[in-house]
Amino acid sequence: MLSELLIGTGMILLTVLTHGVGIFLLGRWLRIEAREEAAEDIHPMSARGIAVTLGLVLGLFLLHGIEIFSYAVVYRVLDALPTFDQAIYFSTITYSTTGYNSEGLATHWEMIAAIEGLNGFLLLGWSTAFFVTVIARMGRGR
Repeated sequence: MLSELLIGTGMILLTVLTHGVGIFLLGRWLRIEAREEAAEDIHPMSARGIAVTLGLVLGLFLLHGIEIFSYAVVYRVLDALPTFDQAIYFSTITYSTTGYNSEGLATHWEMIAAIEGLNGFLLLGWSTAFFVTVIARMGRGR
């Protein structure tokens, strides 16, 4: 149990750091883009504004993909799941809190899956808050 908690804690720290850096970089890119749009009087609903919004969504998906991939690597390194494909699928449904069961997961590592579910829930919430804030600011800008 202690090893599971230590690995889970390490993954929380890694994914929160990854997410924080990613959100910071996305925010920086959006601030630069907003200054350019203001200088050129570009409307947020223009093709460029829509492209920026889609870029933001893809950036957030990339962040979550990296975090899911990180957990999948851990499952494989620990031999908690038999194949990398299964580890990616299991990690995705666990991280997104969709979950269906832990069939195939080595019983000894189930606590890591539980921690991943909580971690994913928090990181998805963080992304949602960031996205809503950005969209609200875009609406106020016009």
